[in-house]
Amino acid sequence: MTNQNGDFTPVLLGSDFNVYGMARCLYQIYGKPVKAFAQVGLAPTRYTKVVDLELIPGFSEDPTWINSMKRIKQRYADHTEPVILIGCGDGYAELISKHKAELEDVFVCPYIDYDLIKKLNDKENFYKMCDKYDLPYPKTKIISKQLYESGDTIEQPFGYPVALKPANSVEWLDIHFEGRKKAFIIQDEAEFKDVIAKSYDNGYTSDFILQDFIPGDDSNMRTLNVYVDKNHKVKLMCLGHPLLEDPSPSAIGNYVAIIPEFNQDIYDRVQTFLEEINFTGYANFDIKFDTRDNSYKLFEINLRTGRSSFFVTLNGYKLADWVVQDYVFDSLKTKPTLYANQDKNKYFLWLGVSTKIFKTYAKENAAKDDAIQLIKEGRYGDTFWYAQDKNVKRYALYKWMFHNYAKNFKRYFVAK
Repeated sequence: MTNQNGDFTPVLLGSDFNVYGMARCLYQIYGKPVKAFAQVGLAPTRYTKVVDLELIPGFSEDPTWINSMKRIKQRYADHTEPVILIGCGDGYAELISKHKAELEDVFVCPYIDYDLIKKLNDKENFYKMCDKYDLPYPKTKIISKQLYESGDTIEQPFGYPVALKPANSVEWLDIHFEGRKKAFIIQDEAEFKDVIAKSYDNGYTSDFILQDFIPGDDSNMRTLNVYVDKNHKVKLMCLGHPLLEDPSPSAIGNYVAIIPEFNQDIYDRVQTFLEEINFTGYANFDIKFDTRDNSYKLFEINLRTGRSSFFVTLNGYKLADWVVQDYVFDSLKTKPTLYANQDKNKYFLWLGVSTKIFKTYAKENAAKDDAIQLIKEGRYGDTFWYAQDKNVKRYALYKWMFHNYAKNFKRYFVAK
């Protein structure tokens, strides 16, 4: 579905920072607002001329989702240009892949087949694939609902603290109870038993991943954004070094400060993996450096761009445009892989919080020193505050978000 005049229509699913970052990137390049659909409207896509957001109740799940998409598809059925459909959340990416055959007569759907996406979204299966392709990951034990309901004692082989996360991140979105988090750092046996019980008693059915906790603060994390073209060749790899994470229970793991980093070994390992499994589209990896053996260990793969992935665009790599170059202009097939961030003199710091919060809470180390120097030089930015999209309401929302961040850090932040 390539064309010669360069016309195309992007359609995004979601309303979060990821959606705004992708839309902002496309607006900067092509000067047109981007259509988006979502179940609820979130702060990043309010009061904006960059995103034309339409809300549909129940849009996050089938059958409402596919029935709505069939109606949306009719709006674009007479478009001769490529209409590119991009899911900016785990659930949306999985739904597009699941219904690709029903959608791709109208939409470009840059996603792998559903069987593979299910394997990669399930952390248990993902780690089996890591074993096959020599990708290090933390020592792991699987906990099932069947094991919990058997009444047998669940052995915890790693000692405390220990990491616990749902194997099925999409199902986990629908599970609610007091104390629920995206992922847990369990401090003792009582907390371990409590979380397992509450999760399964409140409707979770999939496995849990219990993992050896890799010591270290937020600055030991890495985040890798990748684009793989329609011919299953990796074309962009951009590594980021997070320096601070959101401490709020509902947002643990969300990065709020990232400085670029270059690591050819990580690039090479992940590129081999993605090309061998015939991946296509966007992917985002969470990685942590283990000081005990000086290795980088993979936590998970997200089959979408990340919430903080605007750091890629901020550093000049125009993340949202890779799919356009691939499917509209067919320009990637002869281009070599771009291994980003080789020139430190061009680095920009991405922030999701104020510079004051960053300076106060980020751990003192050489990377923080580099980040503060970038702030002094004015080489920093964020996803939300865009010069071409400023207005009074958006400014008030910007200040309100930073105020809430300040409260949350004061309430929840614990130095590691």
